[in-house]
Amino acid sequence: MTAVLSPPAVEVPAPDRRYNRQRRLAWIGKHSIAIALGIMFVTPVVYLVLLSLMTSDQALTADYWPNSWHPENYVRVFEVTPLPHYLLNTVIYAVSSTVLVLLSSVPAAYALAKLKFRGRNGLFLLVICVMMLPPQVVTVPLYLMWARYGLTGSLAPLIIPALFGDAFCIFLLRQFLLTIPSEYLDAARVDGCGEWRTLLRVVLPMARPGIAAAGLFQFFYCWNDYYGPLLYTSENESSWTLSLGLASFHSVHHVDWNLVTAATVLAMAPLIIIFFFAQRAFVQGITLTGFKG
Repeated sequence: MTAVLSPPAVEVPAPDRRYNRQRRLAWIGKHSIAIALGIMFVTPVVYLVLLSLMTSDQALTADYWPNSWHPENYVRVFEVTPLPHYLLNTVIYAVSSTVLVLLSSVPAAYALAKLKFRGRNGLFLLVICVMMLPPQVVTVPLYLMWARYGLTGSLAPLIIPALFGDAFCIFLLRQFLLTIPSEYLDAARVDGCGEWRTLLRVVLPMARPGIAAAGLFQFFYCWNDYYGPLLYTSENESSWTLSLGLASFHSVHHVDWNLVTAATVLAMAPLIIIFFFAQRAFVQGITLTGFKG
């Protein structure tokens, strides 16, 4: 019986350190611009967090690193300002406006993208014109209208207009819906689906990335909005949002920069967390948004 000889063991050479080092250097060189931009954008945020952990005296100096750490600054913020109330008003404003804008903008974008009717291009041009119109142009008549109905001093003038859609969201969703092949919609119509059922059953599942992107844009805009709350709620502190509350907090505690930066970090944290979990849908919705006419 012939013995089966096993092949001789082949010695695997140790990884070449020089080769790995060259690969790392090549990767750094290839992404050098992205790394530089990342550092440029992250550095102010890191410094803001470090400043919020300093003492009030050290915050006024040119130090970049805390001599002693004071996380209790974040607790003091809640003691000297009604931050939870501002946060609640901001959440009500941002969530309500986002939901209403999506409910009103998606059908409008669907009609402009997939329905053929006379004047469609003119309506789309009107949407673009409204998108480029500065909000300050219509400030006086809108304020007089809301004051006539007694709604100033509340969040209603900020939320109710979302029922009529947003020009930028309509534009963004319309451009995304143009990338959806019309054959899917024709097949649904052949099966007996009406336009509303086609929109709900066919278009919405395929348009989730675009809807997510438009929703995030609207949510971030409302969260950071300062002009609207200043115009309509400045007379009633119980309706202030985070942006307006932070501005008032800065004017009162302008010497305590550690508390001001701590409040700013607390206001930024929800946006960073939301974008961290939704960045995939956000990026996909932006990159898949075509520019078909």
